Amino acid sequence: MSRSATEPAAVPAADGSLLRDDAPSPIRTWTLWALRRVGMAVLTLWLISLLVFTATHLLGDPAEAILGRSATPERLAALRSELGLDRSAVHQYFSWLGGVLTGDFGTSLATKGPVSALIGTKIVNSAVLVAISAVIIAPLSALVALYSARRRDRAVDHVIQVALLGTAALPEFVIGILLVTVFSTVVFTWLPSVAVSWAGGPWTDPVVMILPVATLTLAVVPYVARILRASLIEVLESDYVEMARLKGVPERRAVARHALGNAVVPAIQVMALQLAWLAGGVVVVESLFLYPGIGTALVDAVRNRDVPVIQALALLIAAVYVVVNLIADVLTILVTPKLRTGVR
Repeated sequence: MSRSATEPAAVPAADGSLLRDDAPSPIRTWTLWALRRVGMAVLTLWLISLLVFTATHLLGDPAEAILGRSATPERLAALRSELGLDRSAVHQYFSWLGGVLTGDFGTSLATKGPVSALIGTKIVNSAVLVAISAVIIAPLSALVALYSARRRDRAVDHVIQVALLGTAALPEFVIGILLVTVFSTVVFTWLPSVAVSWAGGPWTDPVVMILPVATLTLAVVPYVARILRASLIEVLESDYVEMARLKGVPERRAVARHALGNAVVPAIQVMALQLAWLAGGVVVVESLFLYPGIGTALVDAVRNRDVPVIQALALLIAAVYVVVNLIADVLTILVTPKLRTGVR
């Protein structure tokens, strides 16, 4: 039966597939997808803000924590009124949320100063630590995965997999303690075991960052390397890579042009998850090495029941997690032709 005269015709797309004349334009499709993803991210952050606000109010009465044994009913009432704790929970939440949206996280109960000023330097220090770790983790994981995948089932591959599994089984604080034992105290004394508060930022004494960066790197590389290895093995055994070999394409070129490009999609997702984990895992590592970042600030805030600081840092960590995953979704679509031409 011939095509109806009123039926929309199909036209070839850039990747060889057929698009109907009445199909939505790529720009409109991308816009709708982006709006949906951003809307989901905003909704997620709002729900997290509710959870953070509720959880921090379960810590107890900040007024009692501040006054301690000197608390009297009159002083408690006056301090609660000053802190706005005498208002309803709903009023307190929306007042706090409104401040967050304008960059005002409130006043620290411990220092009496603005929370944004208190955590500003801490955020920069943690960002430097995570950025350096990420720059090392990505290429190191790729090299380990590629080396192991090309030697699949050989003795060296088994050794690498056992080492990766063993390292992945260790919590980050155990890895940090082992590094301190080997390089700072018992075996060698090459590196400082703790960091200090810098007057001019991390770059004034970069040596103190070696062990924290090494700890984060060793905690993340095993996961990324193992998943990337599995993806590489699947791609290296695919028909199109085998066809490239049969055509006489050198092995290195076949791996570089075909295998790595197709194996990068799952790597992006797992790398994003691990980078998002770094935002929370850095708390343990910074506390272990007394690194002056958001980790030590969060621990101090919990110890002092400094609710505004706890709320700000918890929401910040959650925001990093959501944004990193959103970026990973965008990158996955950009490097995947089928997804790029039909975003859902």
